[in-house]
Amino acid sequence: MLQAQQSSTTVAVFGLGYVGSVTAACLASIGHRVIGIDNDLHKVQSLNAGKAPFFEPGLEEIIAEAVESKRLSASQSVAGVLDEADVALLCVGTPSERNGNLGLDQLRRVCEGIAAVSANRAKPLIIAVRSTVFPGTCDDVVIPIVGGLPGVTVVSNPEFLREGVAVNDFLYPSLLVVGGHDADAVAKVAGLYAALPVEACLVTLRTAEMIKYACNAFHAVKIAFANEIGALSTELGVNGIEVMDTLCRDNKLNTSKAYLKPGFAFGGSCLPKDLRALTYRANRLDVKIPLLDAALPSNHEQLARAIQRVMEYKGRKIGIVGLAFKENTDDLRESPVVTLVEHLIGKGVDLRVFDPHISLESIYGSNRNFLLNAIPHIGRLLQSSLEDVTGWAECLVLTQKPSAAALESVLATGLPVIDLVGLGLEAA
Repeated sequence: MLQAQQSSTTVAVFGLGYVGSVTAACLASIGHRVIGIDNDLHKVQSLNAGKAPFFEPGLEEIIAEAVESKRLSASQSVAGVLDEADVALLCVGTPSERNGNLGLDQLRRVCEGIAAVSANRAKPLIIAVRSTVFPGTCDDVVIPIVGGLPGVTVVSNPEFLREGVAVNDFLYPSLLVVGGHDADAVAKVAGLYAALPVEACLVTLRTAEMIKYACNAFHAVKIAFANEIGALSTELGVNGIEVMDTLCRDNKLNTSKAYLKPGFAFGGSCLPKDLRALTYRANRLDVKIPLLDAALPSNHEQLARAIQRVMEYKGRKIGIVGLAFKENTDDLRESPVVTLVEHLIGKGVDLRVFDPHISLESIYGSNRNFLLNAIPHIGRLLQSSLEDVTGWAECLVLTQKPSAAALESVLATGLPVIDLVGLGLEAA
């Protein structure tokens, strides 16, 4: 059992559904004083009686102990109750509307209720939005309602609880995220969870909101991917469970952070070819795999976005750093950089290109043929040194991760950089 925190905070939890009840009970179990607020009389009466308002393994025992120790109570009223709170956690529902947009009515009502009783508040209050909301909701919806109140700050603290194992997910979390504009408020909310075995990720406000969507989308994509591989495997007489079990044994590339970073489009001799073969065979077998079907079009859109970014730059002397499909290779087959260069030439952009591993004299066979078929005059564009490009260009485009020395040379030029790799550089 986790030990209670030495310092406790008074927390008001708005909304006593699955997320709110688990959050309230578990915060109380680690030593905080928690007041749950909900307009549903059944939920309020259940908590005050030491009972869970719904079934969730382990929840009722925690609620009963917290109520008995007088660390947990519930109320239908905001007035008076909120006066004691240091932090208000908003755990209200954000259901889908008919068009797919989020319904924020409950969130607005709670914020308006807080504003109505906090105009003369003297004690500081941190409002932490735990509900799943789209990036910008705190800035555009919550802060306009409560941001003008004295001593009130707003942060995002998304939850990562799964029904059926929510208590364990709270007490032994795999991820803890708090984001906001005020570093002290972010640290204060992160401190609520100090007794838990997890390191808090302190981020910006909109990043915190987006992380929850990224996590849920990733989970959905993983399930859909496994199901599509399983369906195709079955049609091919292959054990799909064995395929996926074996795939997951690779935690260096498959089940890891490898590739999970925004950057440039993929290319090379394997990924595009194998995706085309897989989707072709699925179509022949009349197996619908829309997720895998969408991978190549998605990659094309990422390339189109990169082309657009370069075209939006007002200068016309563009230096391209990297030509192969990734760093530390001379493989040009299906390199998205070749397509990028081909398109820019067609738009009349003046280019120079440097890749430390590529010269026309050293490449041959299908590699050379692919390049010359796409860009017949590439010989006039390829430069023998990085300095030949940086000394000529008005802007540099990074299409692959450069060496430390090359990156230092690029940054030393002071030229604007269009970073397609995801190094965190921004064009001036």
